[in-house]
Amino acid sequence: MTEPTAENCTHQYADDALQPGDPTAVMPWSDAVERLSAARLFWLATVHPDGRPHVRPLFAAWVDGRLCTTSNPTARKARHLAADPRCSATTTTDRVDFVVEGTAAPVTDPAMVERVFEAYRAKYGWPAGIVDGAYDAPFGAPTAGPPPYQPYAITPHTVYGIGTDEELAPRSTRWRFSR
Repeated sequence: MTEPTAENCTHQYADDALQPGDPTAVMPWSDAVERLSAARLFWLATVHPDGRPHVRPLFAAWVDGRLCTTSNPTARKARHLAADPRCSATTTTDRVDFVVEGTAAPVTDPAMVERVFEAYRAKYGWPAGIVDGAYDAPFGAPTAGPPPYQPYAITPHTVYGIGTDEELAPRSTRWRFSR
């Protein structure tokens, strides 16, 4: 995956007028990747067929430039992604909140299935195994449904990093990826 373009997305009001942020004040993408990799809990937003939003908590791992998660293929979030792969995932890290906007797809490449599996095991200690390209485990998150758990990869189109303290808030950044 190529390096995204970064731009400051901070706008502040001063003297009742909107002031754009300093365009050179951005967070490095490497810092965002480090924070996204360490984050433990995410929220995934998908869309019902009638357009209503659907949001659920999930575990996820940053693997090969994509945010990866799992779901039973018959679970609501998996059905939504099959109908419309556009989604957003959010997480809170120390001093930066993130929004990852992109498209999700099932992971079918055996090498990538293995890398996602290893990332999950290292991050969460999940006692799962790989069976027919999916994960089988004695337990999973309540919103994931029963096994098998299909891995999914969200390819980011835009990522927002919103600083939450005096140092990083003025450096809130939008990273855009070429498609």
